[in-house]
Amino acid sequence: MLSTKTIIGAGWLICSRLSGRLIDFGTVIFLARALAPADFGLAALAASLIAIVDTALEIPLTQALTRLKSIDDKHLDTAFTLGVCRGSVLSVVLFAFAWPFSLIYHDPRLAPLVCAFAIGPVARSLVSPAMVRFVREISFKQAFAVEISGKLTAATVAIALAHLGGGYWAIVANSVVAVVTTCILSHVIAPHRLRLSLARFSDFKGFVGWFSSAQLLAAASWQVDRGILGYFVSKATLGKYTMASDLSLLPTQSVIGPAMQPLMAALSRIADDRERLAKAYLRAATFTMMIAVPIGVGISLTSDLIVRVMLGAKWAETAGYLRWLALATMLSAAYQPMCSLALATNRPVVVFRFSLFEISVKALFVALGYYTYSLMGAVAGRMAVAVIMAAAVLLVARRMVGISLAAQLASYWRVAVAAGLMTALVLGLRHALRIEHLPDVVELGLTAVAGAAVYGGALFALGVRPPIGFKGRLVPQFQR
Repeated sequence: MLSTKTIIGAGWLICSRLSGRLIDFGTVIFLARALAPADFGLAALAASLIAIVDTALEIPLTQALTRLKSIDDKHLDTAFTLGVCRGSVLSVVLFAFAWPFSLIYHDPRLAPLVCAFAIGPVARSLVSPAMVRFVREISFKQAFAVEISGKLTAATVAIALAHLGGGYWAIVANSVVAVVTTCILSHVIAPHRLRLSLARFSDFKGFVGWFSSAQLLAAASWQVDRGILGYFVSKATLGKYTMASDLSLLPTQSVIGPAMQPLMAALSRIADDRERLAKAYLRAATFTMMIAVPIGVGISLTSDLIVRVMLGAKWAETAGYLRWLALATMLSAAYQPMCSLALATNRPVVVFRFSLFEISVKALFVALGYYTYSLMGAVAGRMAVAVIMAAAVLLVARRMVGISLAAQLASYWRVAVAAGLMTALVLGLRHALRIEHLPDVVELGLTAVAGAAVYGGALFALGVRPPIGFKGRLVPQFQR
């Protein structure tokens, strides 16, 4: 089973990502009240191009180095050289696309925004390659220090810029400053004598090809709805939709995403033992949904309160989008452990095929949904895509490690029962509190605490026990 060291590593990463997301969240809340929805819509359009090009040229250096049995300085030199090449090409491509992109969307402000946003991914390409040594040792406290420092610096600059009337440039600053600071600090914490060399390129070549292609498709899939909607709806409407989408992603990305890197490292160590691999994957997948389901359901049931408390009255429309996008994001979480499994077993082609299928389905359903029922139709399209892709995850996992569909579905029964009880409690409590006319923040707090208590208590009653201290396993134990 996965070791205590993996648990500690995942804990550091989760703390890092959660703390970083909390800082981001606080910054976004301030900016949402200081700026207009149209500012967020404009920034979202520019960021969508950055995300697609950034991922199109993504070189998964950390993942490639993590899966190798051993690395030397020549591996680090090769990784740094590939990063320099990527950053150079990335800057040229984005600068070249900035003006045509602004013409497509009929907004000249997009050109300088794209050029400014480009600084972030270029800086990320130049992060010290020696940071991977900590990843291989499943030690992430260094990443914690680097990320939090970057986030705090970025938040300070963004808030100050917004306060001074910088408008949407504050959103750009929040993105760029964090990455630049992280890049600088990585060379302080993990110094390496930088040399340009491709001596170990053969160890990257096969992995980079399929995984980079898969990353491109995944990024395009995440941005395709914004690209389609951005052409038809106003900047203000796009800003509200984007805010709902980002809020739905924030909690699960903060908790689940960071755990996938140590999970991949741990699964790589048992990749030759199919039986252990299958059991470890099933436990990780169950734990992932155990976290994602209450978050998604909770956000969906309280979306109106969240928007009023966090964003204010001018974002009211966002609540309707958030209600359904939170459920779509919840189902999408199942993809992450499957991706870690594919990479740990050196099958990036599986991730590529999955991503290709996802973007094809998503583009079709979002476009069809918008054409049929406008923006809420596009939201419904994303929900349908999430259901289809969750089913696809079950099929892919069965093929990779031989876990039957029945066994996978059966592993989630405790989560389903606990979530059902939580839903009933939250709906009943909200109905009872409505006549009390409590402040929104109080009602949201009471509902969240009660829902979490019922969900956690139900899981405990059904035999789920905390992971720490129970035989050094990564995920909770299930008592029979």
